[in-house]
Amino acid sequence: MFVTNFGLLQQRHNYLDVYIMCIVFFGTPAFAAFSLRKLIENGKNVVAVVTAPDKPAGRGMRLHQSDVKKAALELGLNILQPEKLRSEEFVTQMRQLNADLGIVIAFRMLPEIVWSMPKLGTFNLHASLLPQYRGAAPINHAIIQGETQTGVTTFFLKHEIDTGDIVLQQSVDIDAEDNAGTMHDKLMIEGAEQVLKTVDMVESGNLQSRPQVLTGHEKPAPKIFREFCQLSADDSVLQNHNKIRGLSPYPAAWIETAEGPIKIFKAQPVTNLSKPLNENLSIVENHLIYRCKDGYLELLTIQPAGKASMSSRDYINGKKNK
Repeated sequence: MFVTNFGLLQQRHNYLDVYIMCIVFFGTPAFAAFSLRKLIENGKNVVAVVTAPDKPAGRGMRLHQSDVKKAALELGLNILQPEKLRSEEFVTQMRQLNADLGIVIAFRMLPEIVWSMPKLGTFNLHASLLPQYRGAAPINHAIIQGETQTGVTTFFLKHEIDTGDIVLQQSVDIDAEDNAGTMHDKLMIEGAEQVLKTVDMVESGNLQSRPQVLTGHEKPAPKIFREFCQLSADDSVLQNHNKIRGLSPYPAAWIETAEGPIKIFKAQPVTNLSKPLNENLSIVENHLIYRCKDGYLELLTIQPAGKASMSSRDYINGKKNK
């Protein structure tokens, strides 16, 4: 794709110099696309968008475009999709952009040769209040740990992941009914506001940042694997309920049954059972009940193996009709 050699443009207007800062944007999912649209809506000069290559997906294995690419196409922006971020071709393209500022949101780890190239640096939007929940899955882990508040942080990149100097932070409440999906959307919207404010600070020359202060009580947010998502009857009602919320709608908590694994998207604590249950999973008066070490959860929305998501009531009715 053709790349124009943009520099820091200078225009003369009413005897004042007006500088148009050139931005290169790195991102892939919807979380990043929302910020990209926010920047363009506010007149920011994004000279290139770097996103993941198209990949085959679905039963037909058709090429799938990232949400950021879809947004960039709609906005008429220059798009780069490097297979390798260290390739000579991509590094050359980056140099030709002559960008002033880089913005990274939900993208691959950038090599230093790339993130250090913009003249004013490269900043990242992270979905937590750093230094808490550094890592690949901050939204999930904050809910799983039972937090009632999280937030977003913009910070400038340096060698160690998620450790750079903080520019802006904004807290966001986690309500009792929130799950990873609803918090994703809350943080996506708030994050876009903080990205725009950070760009404005850089443009105006009023940028202020501060180093991250570690206390020794930081909680990590590592990548989530399938084994981690399995519920345990040896955990408490609160632990299992928070895990369900923190993994819903994706990748989803699950339990093993005689019929195979069942994913769980929504549940609620049960306080009025008339007698204790011996089985980990029981049907009690048309309610699907999961036993925990200190009580019970009613499973409300589930997905049996090989089937679509459904209410537990539909699942129970299906078993009755067999």
